[in-house]
Amino acid sequence: MLDIKKNQFMTKEEIRQAASSVFTKEKGDKTSSHYKHISTEQIIDDMNALGWGVVDAKQVRARKGVGFQKHLVVFGNPEIVINGNDGDTVFPRILLTNSHDGKNAFTFTAGLFRLVCENGLVISDENFASLKIRHMGYDFEELQKTINTIVEKLPLTVECMNRFKQTQLDEDKKQQFALAALGLRFNTENLTFNVEDILEPTRPEDKGNDLWSVYNVVQEKLVHGMVNYQNGNKNRKARRIKNFQQDIKLNSELYELAMEYAVA
Repeated sequence: MLDIKKNQFMTKEEIRQAASSVFTKEKGDKTSSHYKHISTEQIIDDMNALGWGVVDAKQVRARKGVGFQKHLVVFGNPEIVINGNDGDTVFPRILLTNSHDGKNAFTFTAGLFRLVCENGLVISDENFASLKIRHMGYDFEELQKTINTIVEKLPLTVECMNRFKQTQLDEDKKQQFALAALGLRFNTENLTFNVEDILEPTRPEDKGNDLWSVYNVVQEKLVHGMVNYQNGNKNRKARRIKNFQQDIKLNSELYELAMEYAVA
């Protein structure tokens, strides 16, 4: 998913270089008189007070409304770690999206950062629906309540990971999963893929027929553009996904797909 390669907090200057719109001090011209401007910088400060620092930041490209566009800030907490019995270490993440044009509330989504492959995953099920805070109703207590709601549900993440690891897929199921995953990113009707390449692990730690391994292999290849295909007589290579909105959407859909294959 996201390029969350750091497990250390970014400085504000580093955040500014990555997503300057985070620090916009005024609301956009087209916002209503009822709109209350809350800078994302304030959320960063408040999240720091709760033990969560910024590990990644991005913003969409904008030709108009520069400084007010949608942006993403990813938070990590070094005190919260999921250590698998198999040595697979995962760090929970909280993804915040916002804009200063009056079109978006603060939206918080749960994510995971897998250390072994530096993969970012987005959790998407009924237990981890995105939580929103309106600018007008924002205060520190509301933020604390929202973050606590996410953290309290983290044991469900461990349970889900264990279900993925306990689910064994035969070759037919693996190919079925890979083809369904490809359909989430590509219009596969006129394209030809080598599914075996999609399922081939890039590192020894990801070898296995369990759903967790297969899911991570396929996710990494789809997001990072490690997919070759034929379009008619032409050989093509997919591009890495750089737009964070497309990234989050694909990862959410991949998680939902994997849930359909997990043992009950």
